[in-house]
Amino acid sequence: MAVRFDSGRELALEESFAAVVEAVPRARERLAEFAAAAGANGEQLEGIRLAVSEAVSNVVLHAYPGRPGAVHLSAAAISGELWILIADDGCGLEAQRNSPGLGLGLAWMAQFSDGLTLLPRASGGLEVRLRFDLLDGVEDADPRAERVRSL
Repeated sequence: MAVRFDSGRELALEESFAAVVEAVPRARERLAEFAAAAGANGEQLEGIRLAVSEAVSNVVLHAYPGRPGAVHLSAAAISGELWILIADDGCGLEAQRNSPGLGLGLAWMAQFSDGLTLLPRASGGLEVRLRFDLLDGVEDADPRAERVRSL
């Protein structure tokens, strides 16, 4: 885990996990903690948890067929926006006929975020970029939010 600091302010998170089932709840909670500190709460925080779960689950299920791999997480809170990037070094986005699941993951990520971009990585694999607009003046926001929002 790497969290960069500048004068005591949490600016960004970078972390990698093995692309195994256990990575899904670990990534979800780690990024939810960061999002809460950035000012996300209530329904938005639940949407972040769901979108992250879907993105990391996709890496675990699809990125590394028959071989081990990693899921890479990055997050930053900048100018009232929370950016979450979930990346892998796997096979990239491929159409799959017999894919497990309902096929709703990308739709849910788009629905619960304020922006979704899928990008092939130059080194192989896929990067999912999620953007969330942080709301100012929310009463039940995490008290650590002001320190992240002050960027």
